[in-house]
Amino acid sequence: MRRIEAENKIHATVLTGLCMCLILVTTSLFKMPIPFTQGYVHLGDAMVFLGVLMLGRKNGAIAAGFGSALGDLLGGFAVWAPFTFLIKFLMAQIMGLFVEALEKRGAKSYGSHGFTAIEVIGMILAGIEMCGGYVLSERVLYGSWSVAFLGIPWNIGQFVVGIVVAVVISEALYQTPMRK
Repeated sequence: MRRIEAENKIHATVLTGLCMCLILVTTSLFKMPIPFTQGYVHLGDAMVFLGVLMLGRKNGAIAAGFGSALGDLLGGFAVWAPFTFLIKFLMAQIMGLFVEALEKRGAKSYGSHGFTAIEVIGMILAGIEMCGGYVLSERVLYGSWSVAFLGIPWNIGQFVVGIVVAVVISEALYQTPMRK
């Protein structure tokens, strides 16, 4: 992972807050309703993935949980906020843990790209967790497995588009020298 190294706790907190806001904005502004359900798809997952890539597992998960839950609260889906917080927090944790574990084993090879296959696999695993988390949440909220399963293809599409967008942005950021 190509992380932004924070100089101190204040700097890390500010970067986490900025990422949280990016997740909120991309969740709120770029959304499309899902037919037959009360949910929607959005571009917030791209920023969740980038948050983990740039901030690491811990701060990326904090930004993912709070930014996504705030998107639900401010977007009129307050009943979803606790579920979303947990799902997106775990999503970032899973991606971060997977990438960290493999990087500790020496599987880090950037080459000419700002991302690795390891990171993409971590994003896929995180997306699978998100799909499962929302199926269980919809079952709890709606009381129906059939309604819960209607959202699966949309959630898969959301995290796949999120991966593509995150990879494109990551590649662009990798080409940009980081300056202080």
